[in-house]
Parts: sequence; structure tokens; C-alpha cells
Amino acid sequence: MKINNNLLAQRGHNSYLLELRELSRLNRQNPTKAESLIWNIILRKKYLGYKFLRQKPLNQFILDFYCSKLLLDIEIDGDYHLNQKNHDDGRDKILSSLGIKTIRYNNDEVLMTLNTVIEDLKVQINNRQNEI
Repeated sequence: MKINNNLLAQRGHNSYLLELRELSRLNRQNPTKAESLIWNIILRKKYLGYKFLRQKPLNQFILDFYCSKLLLDIEIDGDYHLNQKNHDDGRDKILSSLGIKTIRYNNDEVLMTLNTVIEDLKVQINNRQNEI
């Protein structure tokens, strides 16, 4: 996708499409149950030792949870992601080309096995620390 630079905003080192700014605000105001659980239990208070931002616009995407220090994106996928695997794979490749690693969990994993997700996130963050 070719991006018109006139439509980009920049904060720090990251640029993003201007139209994503308002959409990311709306997403923060209306999180899914799983996103709300992850945010309030794990990421909001730096439980894992890092600052994460919710619904972070970056490039042509909105990342569910983003840690700039680790260049790490945590995605909580709803059922609609089952039908867009190719899109998600392409998105992950673009983010990877920017040095950003994506970790994905689905809503059911978060809602039904939160402790398992927390333990996996700890391992994933530890691995990411060693990669950077």
C-alpha cells in the first residue's frame, strides 16, 4: 500500500496515518472484554516491568498494546481474525520489517486461561529482552 506523506502524523520516531488517531481513541474508549482484562490486570500498571500503550497508531495500523522499549506488539484477536489470516500475516511482516515483534492471543485464550496467557507473556518478554 502506498501512503501519501501528507496524511501522516509523526510522534517520536513513529509515523502513522492521521485518520487512525481518532479511531484509536474510539478503540480505547470501547475495548473488548479480553482487551480490558489484559490491560487492567497485566499491562496498565507495568506488572511485567514495561510501559505499554493501548491502541497505538503506528504506520498504517493500530496496535492493541505496544511497548516501544521492546518494540513489541501484543494483539488480542477476536473471531473475525479467523477469516483474515493472510491480512494479519502481511501486517505482522510489515511490523517485523520495522523491528517490531507481534505476539497474538485470541479472546477465548485471554478470557478462559488468563494465567496461562500471563505466564506466556512473561516468557515472551524475557525472550524479547534477549533479542534486542
